[in-house]
Amino acid sequence: MSFVKVCPVDKIPAGGVIAVEVGDVPVALVRRGETVYAVSDLCSHAEVSLSEGEVHGTTIECWLHGSCFDLGSGRPVNPPATAPIATYRVKVEDGFVYVSPDSEG
Repeated sequence: MSFVKVCPVDKIPAGGVIAVEVGDVPVALVRRGETVYAVSDLCSHAEVSLSEGEVHGTTIECWLHGSCFDLGSGRPVNPPATAPIATYRVKVEDGFVYVSPDSEG
């Protein structure tokens, strides 16, 4: 499995989210404590940027209609979204975030 060096881990605000590109794929990076999650930056319901939404615990909320997605599985936890978003493998080494461009789900 290949990984792409994306950014320094401290570029992601603690408890926050940033948008990045992994190859040509828009990805939202979320940092919760020592864990970094990588999910599709596009809401499965309205195709708007999730990185412009809010992070609540281990979910990210779409700013347009309020759908929340689990950061680990990509599954929606409330309507109106019914389809999951893609999740990506992440590793942090020497202060940098690496993301696999191959979707897990």
